[in-house]
Order: sequence, then C-alpha cells, then structure tokens
Amino acid sequence: MKPTLSLSLQFADKRHRDTLPRHKVARWLKAALDTDAEFAVRLVDEEEGRALNKDFRKKDYATNVLTFDYAQEPVVMADLIICAPVIEREADEQGKTLEAHYAHMLVHGALHAQGWDHMKKKEAEAMEAREREIMAALGFDDPYGD
Repeated sequence: MKPTLSLSLQFADKRHRDTLPRHKVARWLKAALDTDAEFAVRLVDEEEGRALNKDFRKKDYATNVLTFDYAQEPVVMADLIICAPVIEREADEQGKTLEAHYAHMLVHGALHAQGWDHMKKKEAEAMEAREREIMAALGFDDPYGD
C-alpha cells in the first residue's frame, strides 16, 4: 500500500506559486516516502530563511531547504522550509528548471525527515543514489549530473 501524505503548503514568498501547484508538491513528496507522513512545506524569502538557519543551525546565511523533523513513527512529521530566492539562484547556476530544483529539494527534505543524512561519505552516497532513483522515477534528470 502506498504511503499517505497530509500536506500543508504555505507561501510566505509567493514568487514561484505557479511553479508549485499542490498536486505536484504532493506527488514529489509521496515519491520519496516509505511510510505515512504529515508535512508542512513553507516557501520563504531570504530574510526568513537566513533567520531560521541562523537560529537553528547557527549558520548565518539562507540555505535551500531546512528540514525540521519531529517524529518518524508511527507517522513521519516534519516541516520543510524552502528558500525561494536560493532555489532560484541555484537552479540558474546549475542550469536546471525551477520545477526540477524544487522537486529535488522537496525529495531531499523528505528523505531527511525519514532519517537519511549526508554528513558522512557513505551516507551521502546512499542518499544521493536514492535521490537519483526517485527523481528518475518522477521523470527528472539526475540532480547531481554535470
């Protein structure tokens, strides 16, 4: 049986609202799930993204995605914070579409919420392989390809 997803989608930064219709966000997240989940996805501007990263990770810059995971059992519960200006910049720098980069960051955040990590080399290799697999199944190019 496929995992279920309860999704709250919030746009504090509305610049890419048209790129992220609810049905696409839900599809991308569900593709990364191994179990039922409850996610709040919030798109933020650079100021909010930087403040959250500074407060919670002690890093004074806005990052692409922050995952605040609260539970993994019996249901995965997490907030995914996506910084729209960072996604826009990275997509441009990497020659990707906004849609492809958003999909990748949502998959990446959903994996973090389920316990995946990339702090050690072996973990990073396993997580990137899983991301490649999910993105390919969704019809996207390798997110780590050159």
